[in-house]
Amino acid sequence: MRKILFGVIITLIVIFTFKYCGDQKEDNIVLQESSVLIQEQIKNVGKLVVTEGHFSEVFNYTKSKDILGDLFSVEKKALVVVNADVTIAYDLSKIEFEVNQTNKILTILSIPEEEVKINPDLEYYDVQADYLNPFEAKDYNDIKNTVNALLTKKIEASDLKANAKNRLLSELSKFYILTNSLGWTLIYNEQPVHSISDFQNIRL
Repeated sequence: MRKILFGVIITLIVIFTFKYCGDQKEDNIVLQESSVLIQEQIKNVGKLVVTEGHFSEVFNYTKSKDILGDLFSVEKKALVVVNADVTIAYDLSKIEFEVNQTNKILTILSIPEEEVKINPDLEYYDVQADYLNPFEAKDYNDIKNTVNALLTKKIEASDLKANAKNRLLSELSKFYILTNSLGWTLIYNEQPVHSISDFQNIRL
């Protein structure tokens, strides 16, 4: 009787051992699959154009040139109409992150700065110049640089960047949805993200 009982116990131990090892193997496979899925989702995101804007401006360009010292000067001027398209984008493929498979933690280390692109269309009207002070390539470059600087100030004073940040946070919240659905923890700025609303307090 004892031999039979001992045999049954040994058999149960062997069965439970195989079952435990099998479950552990399955858990490791699922964990690795989750890790690969998270990394692929982050790497597959590309350049995100989050905000587009349009600016119009009328710019007066005037430049004088002294002739024969300061005896008299010759002036050249132009009326410039500027129509510019502005885009603010984030290259999310440059996100730096760390995956901790053991503790099932995804840590976002850094998010790239926004990329501001200004595409101005310049139209010149009422161009006036003298043969002693003609329009040159340098004048057109100076006008373009001045226009870009003017538009940059307007962008800073507008709500374009604030809108871009809100759109970015909306996209980043998808990482939380992914990690949360897989039972992982998302961390950014050394703080765990417990809900989508937590993204509103993220400082980029």
